[in-house]
Amino acid sequence: MLNYIWLALILIGVAVAALMGRMEALVKGILAQVEAGVMSIALPLAGILMLFLGIMRLAEKSGAVNLLSRLIRPVMRRLFPDVPPDHPAMGAMIMNMAANFLGLGNAATPLGLKAMRHLDDLNPHKGTASNAMCTFLAINTSAITLIPATAIGLLAARGVANPYAIVGTTLVSALCAQIVGIATSKIFQRLPMFRIDPAREASENREEESAAVDGDDDETKAPKLRSIGTRGWVLLTAVGVLFLGTILLETFPARRAALQHALGLDEAVRQLDAAPASTARVAPPGEPALWVRGLGAFSVAAIPFMLLFFAVFAFARGLKVYEEFVEGAREGFQVVIRIMPFLVAMLTALAAMRYSGALPLAQRLLTPVLDLIRFPAELLPMALMRPLSGSGSQGVLADLLTNDTLAVWKKYAAATMYGSTETTFYVLAVYFGSVAIRRTRHALAAGLCADATGLLVAVAICRAFFGA
Repeated sequence: MLNYIWLALILIGVAVAALMGRMEALVKGILAQVEAGVMSIALPLAGILMLFLGIMRLAEKSGAVNLLSRLIRPVMRRLFPDVPPDHPAMGAMIMNMAANFLGLGNAATPLGLKAMRHLDDLNPHKGTASNAMCTFLAINTSAITLIPATAIGLLAARGVANPYAIVGTTLVSALCAQIVGIATSKIFQRLPMFRIDPAREASENREEESAAVDGDDDETKAPKLRSIGTRGWVLLTAVGVLFLGTILLETFPARRAALQHALGLDEAVRQLDAAPASTARVAPPGEPALWVRGLGAFSVAAIPFMLLFFAVFAFARGLKVYEEFVEGAREGFQVVIRIMPFLVAMLTALAAMRYSGALPLAQRLLTPVLDLIRFPAELLPMALMRPLSGSGSQGVLADLLTNDTLAVWKKYAAATMYGSTETTFYVLAVYFGSVAIRRTRHALAAGLCADATGLLVAVAICRAFFGA
């Protein structure tokens, strides 16, 4: 399916650009997007991948992932019946979902790529997405995020009252999208058009089956683990206490400022922040509720303490933490190299649609249909751009929020649409590209169904809550 859609995007983009006299803009846009794909997405992603794949290595080798996967094994068994309960893929998928839930985008992508690699190890048809891969992608393209920080920040920056009001609407919209994404993935995998032909796959994928990734041999070596022991429990307890203390200090900045004053750290803090001596980092009037601040503090502290916890846990189990971290980080650059061609191909097609003028044209053509389903035509650019481009949809959202004639409930709806859906085409290109999947089967269809659900529910719930 992705082959047809990619070709269709290119054809439509070129045809519309020729009709609208935008061929020069199309060429410049495509070149700018593919350059940004490599220089601004792929290369920075390499460093992030190295960090989080190193953390994941510590978590796997220490046995922490297996402990985590046991907690929600019954649910994961139903979602992924083809994946053995104790397989590393289970733990990687769980950690990816947890990172998405907490809004840790930088952590979610590397953990998701790690999960895809483990799922590919179980895949008998290399180059073709398995049922488990498609379900996992459907979950990622409709990931539930506890605090949609970017959307909230844009609302606040544009002076929209009570920007945290979208936390509830985003959760509901994302939950509906996730249910539909999982359900459609399970339904589509049974359809004849998406079934795998074993004979065809065996003849087309001989080269891919022989492909090997550096470091795979090392993955099979099971290190001898010792019990955590008293010293290990003391260290882990100290990490837990430090984590809770950090959350409290992030949640109550006024008390942190008082503590800094009591310890004589005022001057040091002023030098670090380059702030006037009278500045006290206290939240302004109209600050969010305590539980919202607490969740935000948890998200801020999660990444450094995830690194600290798994490093301490692995050390307590007798692992050489530095060496294991380096081994895990080594995978990062290789993964990015595999992703680049898929990423450039997808960005080319998306740029053709964006810079040719095809999206505004689609808005005009679809307006009569949107009126029938009570979907505001002003929000169509967000609905069309969101599955295609993260930066593009963020720009659309910022533009909508600056429109003084747009009803406030529509601004909430646009922010909810942004926070409850994902850039489906980008996710498919990166995740499947990391394991050289060329036949994506029903993953795209399920992802787009989830996106459509999230967008429609976002409009309906914001219309109901914030008034038409």
